[in-house]
Amino acid sequence: MFDPFLPATEIAALIRRRELTSVEVVSGYLDRIERLNPGINAVVWVDPEATLAAARAADAALAGGAEVGPFHGVPVPIKDLTPAKGQPCYFGSLGTPDTPAEESEPVVDQLLTAGFVLMGRTAAPEAGTMSVTESRRFGISRNPWDPTRSPGGSSGGAGAAVAAGLAPVAHASDGGGSIRMPASSCGVVGLKPSRGRVPASVSGWEHAATDGAETRTVRDAAAVLDAISHPDPLALYNAPPLARPLVDELGAAAGRLRIGLVIDAPTGVPVDEDCVEGALRAAKVLEELGHTVEPATLAGYSQEAVVGYLTHVMDASVTALPYERPELAEPYLQYRMERARRASAADYVASAHRLQRESRQVVAQFGRDFDVLLTPTMATVPVPAGKLVDEANADPEGPRFTELRMVSFTSWVNLAGLPAISLPLHVAGDGMPIGVQLVAGPWREDVLVRLAAALEQAMPWADRRPPGFP
Repeated sequence: MFDPFLPATEIAALIRRRELTSVEVVSGYLDRIERLNPGINAVVWVDPEATLAAARAADAALAGGAEVGPFHGVPVPIKDLTPAKGQPCYFGSLGTPDTPAEESEPVVDQLLTAGFVLMGRTAAPEAGTMSVTESRRFGISRNPWDPTRSPGGSSGGAGAAVAAGLAPVAHASDGGGSIRMPASSCGVVGLKPSRGRVPASVSGWEHAATDGAETRTVRDAAAVLDAISHPDPLALYNAPPLARPLVDELGAAAGRLRIGLVIDAPTGVPVDEDCVEGALRAAKVLEELGHTVEPATLAGYSQEAVVGYLTHVMDASVTALPYERPELAEPYLQYRMERARRASAADYVASAHRLQRESRQVVAQFGRDFDVLLTPTMATVPVPAGKLVDEANADPEGPRFTELRMVSFTSWVNLAGLPAISLPLHVAGDGMPIGVQLVAGPWREDVLVRLAAALEQAMPWADRRPPGFP
């Protein structure tokens, strides 16, 4: 029996050395999903027969001497906002078709090329616009560390699955913090790539959204991004290639960096003491590692830009989803669809142009005022489960204070297209994980990996396990 909390890179090495078979690994995780998933609702669809057939094929290919990818035989679930050929893609909704997808998104093809075995789908809120993972279609996803709390969103199912040992890594996506918020809430690693780093058939949310993964280690985060970030000649644009694979940055010297510390939320909302403490602890360790850490002021986006993004870009993106029966969508999403129909194409373009202009000022701070930014990942400890979607449905136009506290440190990073990573560096007094975020300049995932690996060695988290998930 293997340890389900082993990093995916270690599992892949064991499979290549034939100390484990893919069938053994996949069977172990399928068993855990059957036994443990009902308590957290992280995985919402699985086809055990197809997954085991793929695992048997992986074992046969290895036995036959085939050239294999870096994650050959390792299982990975796909987030239920991303089509994978042969799987249904519900987008978390009652109003979308449940027929199997005819084509996969490029990120899924890259995962398969790397040797991964597809293992089910993880929960997401409908349309991915919520910072918690709850929907009328699949119910409430819960945090393995405390089922009364949310795992965050929108990749909350992915984060919960990895934290609970239901998968070694999980595909995720991030349009405003949706990789990093679950990473913070669930005590795992969440690396958000730069704009254009990971190919997509459509760059969602006006190029603010990107694919990535939830992992338990920095090495896995680097290796998965290496696997999914090959340039796509068919894409509108690609991020410039990295100088070398990210796994080669592990242990590499980061040099003496100027790290700007921001502990006040850019939106002005209060920040929980535990979240501030986590960032301050990380700042102290980074200073001990030889970096300069000084308080910084972030020049963010105007209120006009943020409101335009929410009411034009995101509303229109929801409306463009493949609904067969939009009347079955969550009420707060029906409200957004109606609002989108009242807006004009000129409104959309004006908002998109404002975001592009203001992003130049935001990105210009990197390399000028600081090299890397250090912040809490969220302004709040993990939030209660089962409340935010109900509140939004009851009053779609009302204030969303809790959600604002969740996205305050993360959403601007997506608008700017910058890379960022959330690390589980702190634990609150009640035992809940608290994430710390590092943000680097354009296309500098290499800098993030060097810093994250050094922090992982200085402040290790690998032995932490949520209670009830042995």
